[in-house]
Amino acid sequence: MKYAIVLFALFTSTLPAAERPNIVFILADDLGIGDTKCYGGDRCLIDTPNIDALAAGGLRFTDAHASASVCGPTRRAIMTGRYEWRFGPPTNNGPWGFCGPRPGTEKSTLGKVFQRAGYQTGYIGKWHLGTIMPTFDGKTQGPDNVDYSQPLSYGPVQFGFEQSFILPGSLDMFPYAFARNHVWQGEITAQKGWSAFNRIGPAEKDFEDHKVLETFYTEAESYLARQSAKEPFFLFLALTGPHTPISPSSNWRGKSKLGVYGDFVMEVDHSVERVMRALQKQGLDRNTLVLVSSDHGAACYAGNILKATPGQIHLLEEKGHFPSGPHRGYKFSVYEGGLRVPLIAHWPGVIEAGRTSHALVGLNDLMATFAELSGATLDPDEAPDSTSFAGVLRDPQALLPRQQLIMQSATECFVVRDGDWKLCLCPGSGADDQWLIEPLMTASWKKALADFGKQPGREDFKKAPFVQLFNLAEDPHEDHNLADAHPDRVAAMVTMLERSIAGGRSTPGPTLQNDKNIVLHQRLPQFVRAGLRKPP
Repeated sequence: MKYAIVLFALFTSTLPAAERPNIVFILADDLGIGDTKCYGGDRCLIDTPNIDALAAGGLRFTDAHASASVCGPTRRAIMTGRYEWRFGPPTNNGPWGFCGPRPGTEKSTLGKVFQRAGYQTGYIGKWHLGTIMPTFDGKTQGPDNVDYSQPLSYGPVQFGFEQSFILPGSLDMFPYAFARNHVWQGEITAQKGWSAFNRIGPAEKDFEDHKVLETFYTEAESYLARQSAKEPFFLFLALTGPHTPISPSSNWRGKSKLGVYGDFVMEVDHSVERVMRALQKQGLDRNTLVLVSSDHGAACYAGNILKATPGQIHLLEEKGHFPSGPHRGYKFSVYEGGLRVPLIAHWPGVIEAGRTSHALVGLNDLMATFAELSGATLDPDEAPDSTSFAGVLRDPQALLPRQQLIMQSATECFVVRDGDWKLCLCPGSGADDQWLIEPLMTASWKKALADFGKQPGREDFKKAPFVQLFNLAEDPHEDHNLADAHPDRVAAMVTMLERSIAGGRSTPGPTLQNDKNIVLHQRLPQFVRAGLRKPP
């Protein structure tokens, strides 16, 4: 086996350079599609010259989507090419940044695929894919039960990344400390919390939230400075902005006319500039594919009020800035504002400048795309929900690689795309009521139950009035629910979803097993399930 791997690496290393690019993937956190000028246009009041330049010099996707409108699920789908809902529950859980791994997530990953192709692999930034931290008593990790003198026993190394510098979770999730190649940095002896949710927990004594973003793009510069044209490399740079806490560094405060939220987005944009400059300095920019995206849409609780405040995003909209662009909804919801994301690809000499693609793409498609570009071969059980869009990079008018896509909201309401049609298996926003995303979930379910007029059974929840159907070509803002008028279309899309669940995959290949039993009615709110009519 080792001999075969060596032969494969030698073979792929002889591929022409243009067919074997270095790859840098920059993933912003909670960046709305309307937070960038190249997507938001006049409805964007934040200057994003570097992201805009990347789009002007490359390819801008208009129909790209996260796998979920919340962080963790999207990141697992990106890393594995597998829909997150196929994985089982996390283990070794603790609060916030102590999120435990989901068994099997590390089995097949971007890092391991690139390693097979002979690439150097690096991960810098927000991790949020599960860690295992050695504890004092050998039991479940927690705020007072982690031995920070010992390295992580589970993290980027298990995912195929030779070099890493991470924050375990989001910037508002403790522990507030960095780990380099699984070794904790500094003295984790303090207790800190930040403005958004003020989650107090273990922290490195000198850790400051406003220095984190700069730390990450500086680490990215250092990583790129160690690379050369002799060996291809893959760098995953996972930024912590503009996710709360809204905390731009001192050099960026007051830069935006929109306020501190705009300042933070501008620093995210600056991160792209720093990466591009580092590539140019090393003479690597001509043979490096750089992609920039976001893990989902903008948070409804984010803005210029530093405390996380549900619904405050509307204050930005009143000023004329629309983080969701022309779309409805935000992070957590089933609507496009939560799921449609920016995706820009820049590859000099291969991607023609100033191009646009309307191909339906999921971020879960990155694994198959990167495998094709790197020369790696995926096994039949790898990336079961990933479809390569490498052909679109070379020709934006190429035949669309996928027609169907499955996503979910933060409350696990399924969303199904089939061409221009979109089905949401819930009434309302599909987000918890506390975030004030209209229409509120509880009220929407109560109205749907009243409209139905009798006690529903399990099959009833697969059709109107319990679902929403939109034609995005004719109704991009998702204002007109067509579920009642097109029952056959609804039924066909539900069948497609059920077929994908049963087969363990959404791409051609042998049947696979999900890691847990997935039953649609189990995703209904508890008060709705309690009133279910028993099946005959």
